[in-house]
Amino acid sequence: MQKFLDKNPKYNNELVFLADLKIMSGKNRFFVYDLKQNKITDQGLMAHGSGSETGIEGELYFSNIPDSNTTSLGLYAIGKDYVGKFGKSYKLFGLEKTNDKAFERFIVLHHYEKVPYEEQSNPICNSLGCPMVNETYFGRLEKLIDASEKPILLYLYY
Repeated sequence: MQKFLDKNPKYNNELVFLADLKIMSGKNRFFVYDLKQNKITDQGLMAHGSGSETGIEGELYFSNIPDSNTTSLGLYAIGKDYVGKFGKSYKLFGLEKTNDKAFERFIVLHHYEKVPYEEQSNPICNSLGCPMVNETYFGRLEKLIDASEKPILLYLYY
């Protein structure tokens, strides 16, 4: 991540958002990472795409194909906000071949009322491919995104 930021100074180099999709969706797996302090400063639950479900416990499928309802792995730039079906949301721009259709697919960062705030023992609801978080957690992310002078990066990995 640091090498990418060193080569791309147009992005925020103090914090990034990370999502470890190996972690079950009922557990905190969306992290705010402070690059200066080298530590996680916040964390929450995140839903993944329904098309990513394989039916095999602990195994997910990822794709960049339009209308697949899957989550796409890779590095994203968080773009401008807009108000849509789920209220305030942020456009996502895929920066890699694995997610370069994100904008075309309408993959955005948003909140959803059915995403719980507290960790669960079972997987949570699914999205149509978007990284989707709890409204309270989204409020904390929103403050960071809106206060940043440069776009924040989001990295979804497995």
